[in-house]
Amino acid sequence: MREFNETTPSYTLLDLIKYFLKLGTTGFGGPVALVGYMHRDLVEDKQWISDSDYKEGLALSQLTPGPLAAQLGIYIGFVHFGVLGATLSGLAFILPSFIMVVLLGIAYQAYGGLPWMQAIFYGISAAVIGIIVLSSYKLTIKSISKFEISTIKSNWLLWIFYIATTILTAVTQKEELLLFIALGFIYMIVKAPPEWIKRPKRASLFFLTTAGFSTIELGKLGDLAWFFIKAGAFVFGSGLAIVPFLHTGVVNEHRWLTEHQFVDAVAVAMITPGPVVITVGFIGYLVAGVTGATIAALGVFLPCYLFTVIPAPYFKKISQNKSIKAFVDGITAGVIGALVGAVIVITGRTIIDIQTALIALGTILILIFLKKIQEPYIIGIAAVIGILIKLI
Repeated sequence: MREFNETTPSYTLLDLIKYFLKLGTTGFGGPVALVGYMHRDLVEDKQWISDSDYKEGLALSQLTPGPLAAQLGIYIGFVHFGVLGATLSGLAFILPSFIMVVLLGIAYQAYGGLPWMQAIFYGISAAVIGIIVLSSYKLTIKSISKFEISTIKSNWLLWIFYIATTILTAVTQKEELLLFIALGFIYMIVKAPPEWIKRPKRASLFFLTTAGFSTIELGKLGDLAWFFIKAGAFVFGSGLAIVPFLHTGVVNEHRWLTEHQFVDAVAVAMITPGPVVITVGFIGYLVAGVTGATIAALGVFLPCYLFTVIPAPYFKKISQNKSIKAFVDGITAGVIGALVGAVIVITGRTIIDIQTALIALGTILILIFLKKIQEPYIIGIAAVIGILIKLI
């Protein structure tokens, strides 16, 4: 394949791989921080990527499902080095944190039953709840609208989707994938109906095909692969937006993990660098060892890789399509609502006493008023507090 940007780069592919290995090893702070680091390092300091290429990559990452930071890293690799650059950049970015979560999975499985490990995660789990609560609020005002009467009125349909999926997820403790897709179509039809909407056979075929796949009987590893492929292919929104989908499948439907194990898995994602969704490697390890971890990670990241590489050469045209934007907005409203619903469920099962409530509240206040303190440090403090409460 021809290079996407034919200007001669001032750096080599090896330079780019080294950069993403370093970012994947040391990049804390979640998707917003990671994409910020990429702009600072690659656009401003090194000047390897133009600002316009960066913005186009960021826009594509926001329009397609999957982890935001990983998609942007894949796109940046594609700009000058095509498919090979996209593949190696993505692997370099994801591999360090994948290795870390697998090692943590090994330690967790070996020592998780010991009092000191339980005490550590007692504090960490409460802090994670605080982080998720604040993240869901930020995602709400970013993806739906601010809590102002004028903006709520102008985005009333998105708010209906958001509230409905919040209540539905909190009550049923399940997620309906087809519901998210339906919300996307409804919002697209209302806001920017495409030309082909007059030919409903395509939409019907899509729904029938998707429903048919859900009835396929697979073995355990097959179920694991198919579940995480769906997570990577259909979950819009960055970072913790994938949590409700994972919670529904991992805890409620397949019962691969207990509630506490799931919250601990999210905590592991918080204390490791790289993309937050790398928690799937930890989950996969607890379910089926290293093989499960590998399958889970490939399942989540393969769709986002394809959704980035395939449309990249044509994105300038795609990005102007109002129907696609409306479809994504409708799905995002449902996903963020489901995230809030999942937070309600998880909070009710994790905040079990005054101490955990205070840790969660303290985490929120620190993140609001002491913005320079990053999540991994807060989680480290929470772990110490857990030991002090439970063991001393």
